[in-house]
Amino acid sequence: MKKQGILNSDISRVLSYMGHTDTLCIGDCGLPIPDEVERIDLALCFGEPTFMRTLEIVAGDMKVEKIVLAEEIKEKNPDVLGKIQTYFASQDVEVEFVPHTELKARTHDCKAVIRTGETTPYANIILQSGCIF
Repeated sequence: MKKQGILNSDISRVLSYMGHTDTLCIGDCGLPIPDEVERIDLALCFGEPTFMRTLEIVAGDMKVEKIVLAEEIKEKNPDVLGKIQTYFASQDVEVEFVPHTELKARTHDCKAVIRTGETTPYANIILQSGCIF
């Protein structure tokens, strides 16, 4: 049995398979997930687990070199954007903003999409894996 780190076996497996520049998405409960992409559904009810708590745990267990966010988060969800910026402030992480339609299109190339119970708008992020050496 694991002693520390992510206990969810699907997330742990996906993270261990990821290489440099591979991507993983964490989304709110309304983000459409392409049929061909692995869905890791953590949603228990509206609001649980939260997007930010899930992001903190997942990003804490991987090397992130870049994040992709929807442009719309700036206006529609500045609170979550501020929390994301605060979380990554001390890390050397590139930030890219794209239209929400493009973010959804990019999920097709993700290794998996983690669905949270988050119900605030545009609480979606794509994490690009960095190199650990």
